[in-house]
Amino acid sequence: MPKISQHESVSTGWHFDNSYIRLPEIFFMRSAPVPVSDPAVVIFNTELAREMGLNGDVLSGPDGAGIFSGNMIPLGAEPIAQAYAGHQYGHPTMLGDGRAILLGEHLTPAGMRLDVQLKGAGQTPFSRRGDGRAGLGPMLREYLMSEAMVGLGIPTTRSLAVVTTGEWVHRETPLRGAVLTRIAASHIRVGTFEYGARRGEISALEKLTDYTLRRHFPERAEAISPPLALLEGVIERQASLLAQWMLVGFVHGVMNTDNMALSGETIDYGPCAFMDTYDPATVFSSIDHHGRYAYGNQPSIAHWNLARLAESLLPVLDADKTKSLEMAQGALLAFPDLFQRNWLAGMSAKLGLFNVESGDNELFESLLRLMKDAGLDYTNTFRSLDPEGSGGIDAAWHQKWQARLRSQPQSSAEVLRLMHASNPAFIPRNHRVEEALSAAVKNDDFSVLHRLLAVLKNPFAENTAAAVFSEPAASGAPPYQTFCGT
Repeated sequence: MPKISQHESVSTGWHFDNSYIRLPEIFFMRSAPVPVSDPAVVIFNTELAREMGLNGDVLSGPDGAGIFSGNMIPLGAEPIAQAYAGHQYGHPTMLGDGRAILLGEHLTPAGMRLDVQLKGAGQTPFSRRGDGRAGLGPMLREYLMSEAMVGLGIPTTRSLAVVTTGEWVHRETPLRGAVLTRIAASHIRVGTFEYGARRGEISALEKLTDYTLRRHFPERAEAISPPLALLEGVIERQASLLAQWMLVGFVHGVMNTDNMALSGETIDYGPCAFMDTYDPATVFSSIDHHGRYAYGNQPSIAHWNLARLAESLLPVLDADKTKSLEMAQGALLAFPDLFQRNWLAGMSAKLGLFNVESGDNELFESLLRLMKDAGLDYTNTFRSLDPEGSGGIDAAWHQKWQARLRSQPQSSAEVLRLMHASNPAFIPRNHRVEEALSAAVKNDDFSVLHRLLAVLKNPFAENTAAAVFSEPAASGAPPYQTFCGT
């Protein structure tokens, strides 16, 4: 069993206040991490630790290795495995944290409540036949990709540390074992509500609804109908989040309902990747054989997932089943328009437009069609657009764009500033990600990973010294494929 870490000599800064365990016990089971033989911190997020009010000098060393591996439990933590269900590729399943342990909720000096979760911490009551462990490569991928999203300004869970365990994880080939410490606004998912609804315990579902509303949407907590207020709030945040994904070419890869967080954060970076050549049919996941979670399908899949949340809330929306259904359907009808408004606003900024006018959507869509037909790189095409150029991607389209720019009062310099603030010069290019992970996993060389992280920290900045990081994979490279990491 893990030891309780008192840290009497040097404070680590932990301040646990665990509210989730005050919910009905159907939503979790007490479960301690399984200790490992020889933990070592291989990457530590000093900036995040500072924001959380933690002592990075202590936690980046042996004490941190003990805590982040699960060998030691920090004072005040109360480890649990969370229960949830999920629609995986459209099929319902009863799940739960099969390889993750929620240590508890840390309160930051700024008053934020953050989940601290160990991913790869060993078997739990929900592991079924799994070993509960994780390989180093997938854990470093989550660290890298989540920090890239931070740089892009997209809501996301974050990674505080990755430790190696000194043990091997057996998959198709033996992998170096690792544990990732994930920080999240919470780990409450659409699947959490599906689990409560399938259990048929209405009182528990009501308590979960009230808890989630007060934790993530406190401004809506006194609404006449808390379940409706929660549903509407989640729909608004997901519409914004999905638009942000689409605007930077992000492909999540596994948009099951257990991977949709009600907080509105991006969660679970298993088979994710960023699109190079623009194509709505882009799929990277090795198991997404029919393209369910392709880039262009993501908004409709989000809408589908939200419908599963609405279904789960039907028993608590209203005692009258007909009225309950009408409330849920009315809320869901808002998603397409909310998404479109967020996407149009983002596309406007990417093209240097300070407002949205009728006809702009066709301007945007025609550009995307040109990019697809010509097989152009999504990120670099937007970044290289020149408002004062003489043709660019297509002379006729370029003239229409310039005419639209002339209809607004802002100068060319202002337009260019807006475009550069909205179009990243750098994304986690797939070949660069693999290069960094390979160096770390195979050669214990983390310098490549740190160089990439440094570039992705400021993805909108002009950085000629890092120009190589903006280059797509070489022509003729094999199609990129990702794996879920379990």
